[in-house]
Amino acid sequence: MKNLALLSTTALTVSGLVFGTMQAVSAATLNWEWSYFGSGITASGNFITHDTPDNSGFYEIWKISGTRNNQTITGLQPTGTPIPGNEPFNVDNLISLNSQQLTGDGFGYSTSSGNYASPFFASFLPTPSYLEVFSAPPFVSGSGNLGTEDSELAVVFSARIISIPEPTSILSLLAVGTFGVVSALKRQQSLQLTKQKHAKAS
Repeated sequence: MKNLALLSTTALTVSGLVFGTMQAVSAATLNWEWSYFGSGITASGNFITHDTPDNSGFYEIWKISGTRNNQTITGLQPTGTPIPGNEPFNVDNLISLNSQQLTGDGFGYSTSSGNYASPFFASFLPTPSYLEVFSAPPFVSGSGNLGTEDSELAVVFSARIISIPEPTSILSLLAVGTFGVVSALKRQQSLQLTKQKHAKAS
């Protein structure tokens, strides 16, 4: 009986570990591929986002990598802040699979040359489309102070998910773990019955 109790405890432990893994996967991330281009602009790379969208279907970008005009992207602009030179327009770093993939706030990033860029969806245009605000040193606060080195140009933007969590693998793990515990319980029960038969025979 002690052995059976031990196996039962083991079964609960295995189940706990598996379900714990499932909970961890529920907080997994998604890997995205993104790109945009325009007059004199070519940018592309990857996003990492949370795997659960908000009520509007937007995922929060946690990390960015890639290049803009052959300059390495070095970091994501913190959510709720503007890229330098484009105050007071804060980025929200949201991406979606909807036909409109960016919001009016867009995302922002820095490059290895010390420049900043922020693509967003310009719903205020006669024909709504994507724009990119680009700013380079020296930075002057205020959106009305774009220098000759800065720009706000039309771009064509697209993004797609290239990897997603695989819940089937977690279910397989659960099935294998459960099968192993059940088999062990059956072997233990068979052993107990054999011992009881030998005891009666003697």
